[in-house]
Amino acid sequence: MGKRRRVAERRKTRPAVIGGVIAVVVGGAGIGAYALFGTGAAAEDGASTTAAAEREKSVRTGPLSAKEVTTAAQAFLTAWQQGEVTGAAAATDDAAAAKTLLAAYAKDAHIKDLTLTPGARTGDTVPFTVQGTVAYQDVSKPLTYRSSLTVVRRAADGRPLVRWQPSVLHPDLREGDRLVTGEAGTPPVRALDRDGDELTTDTYASLGPVLDGLREKYGKTAGGTAGVELRVVRGKASQKQELSDKTVLELSEGTPGEVRTTLSASLQTAAEQQVASRARASVVVLRPSTGEILAVANSNPGFNAAFQGSLAPGSTMKVITSSLLIEKGLASPEKAHPCPKYFTYGGWKFHNDDKFEIKGGTFKASFARSCNTAFISQAPELADDDLTRQAQQVFGLSLNNWAVGVPTFDGSVPVQSKAPMAASLIGQGGVRMNPLNMASVSATVKAGVFHQPYLVAPSVDGRTLATASRTMSADTLAKLRELMAYTAAYGTAAEAMAGVTGDVGAKTGSAEVDGQKKPNGWFTAYRGDLAAAGVVQAAGHGGDTAGPIVAALLKQGG
Repeated sequence: MGKRRRVAERRKTRPAVIGGVIAVVVGGAGIGAYALFGTGAAAEDGASTTAAAEREKSVRTGPLSAKEVTTAAQAFLTAWQQGEVTGAAAATDDAAAAKTLLAAYAKDAHIKDLTLTPGARTGDTVPFTVQGTVAYQDVSKPLTYRSSLTVVRRAADGRPLVRWQPSVLHPDLREGDRLVTGEAGTPPVRALDRDGDELTTDTYASLGPVLDGLREKYGKTAGGTAGVELRVVRGKASQKQELSDKTVLELSEGTPGEVRTTLSASLQTAAEQQVASRARASVVVLRPSTGEILAVANSNPGFNAAFQGSLAPGSTMKVITSSLLIEKGLASPEKAHPCPKYFTYGGWKFHNDDKFEIKGGTFKASFARSCNTAFISQAPELADDDLTRQAQQVFGLSLNNWAVGVPTFDGSVPVQSKAPMAASLIGQGGVRMNPLNMASVSATVKAGVFHQPYLVAPSVDGRTLATASRTMSADTLAKLRELMAYTAAYGTAAEAMAGVTGDVGAKTGSAEVDGQKKPNGWFTAYRGDLAAAGVVQAAGHGGDTAGPIVAALLKQGG
């Protein structure tokens, strides 16, 4: 009687006590889980009722054991594989959200006959391979992809559960996204480079997000017809981040329309090769005289960080800051300029890399050596919105109005005060950029005027490109070019730029990130009618990391 009462009490508290449901599911899935993983973990699920009751009396804490991780993973994967949606959902820490997506996986994505094969556990994470069939009307195709799950302790009782996130079902899914199979709402497009050659991910691995963006923007107007596909349909959160729908599997071909881009096949090939040699690398190459984007590449093909990244740009921001200081008469290349070891402003104590100082040096020396305090020391002379206005009015940034042809993040230079404002002068604080933005900064210096970067000519769809409200004076521009040229020849950019001849200029950057051992390395430069910028995240100083990537592309020309 006591045992029946305990069971009844657990049922009365449902759904808060999801653990009661999980215990039933895990117990029922134990044999399948054992076969799936080939371990003896299922024995725990067959433990006596008395032992289970004893475990419920105390909350388990501390690191998860290997057995706990594999057991929790077993419960989820086995139930999912067997089509037990409720059971699989209950094996996660968010049963409601998991159940919705798991049900849609079969109903909307039309994926069946699943085989889930786990890989070797790494800590609390278990990778696995998904094999199944996508069947829609009279068409079907096999589907294979890799994903992973992470096991966590539930706060209420310490029970190991799969941490629910949409990417467990498919790595391209984010919160609010769905997997849907059916006639694609947008016809496919055949993207061409500037010379009419086709651009595909088979040849250019990192162009996936770009091609997705082109399809979303131009698919309905480029003359194609839709096919049947399994697609990631973006939800509101992803749409706010300007992420495009993504084709996972094509079941029947549509007829593609054609979209010509400004990309150069030779430079795109070189850019792909350059980023492939480093993890988390991104680069963009522009033509300063027009704004045409000639190459864009990312070592992580799943996200277009080169266009949509939002990262502190570090000392590459000093190009914009220098233009501001020169305009205000606060700095000039050959004039003496302070570069102390430390400078305190707004309650923050700022210092230089390795805490160096330059005694009796010029502003040119400080720019070339990337002296932080040389810029921070001018913060007391600036208004809170000076840097924001300079970025917007001269460099066309932080206005959220670029019309590139695919989704982009146009940089952000928010108005700040005191210490955060000072930090923004050296590309920290609240300033956020990506390689597209910083390539545009160098392009503006080279051209003398801002030309909004674009990937598809505005004549294709009649869109209006963004403009800057003013240009730098001839004197300011000449001095800014002098600073960048000197840095390329004798400063922190000299080693990377060695052998890059002609009319050149460059600036390095290193951006500190909380919880990251090494900074993000930045580099922006121009040569003739080419401008480029790159970032290598968590890799070290820009001159050593992003510098060689950018310099190699400038050397190649185009």
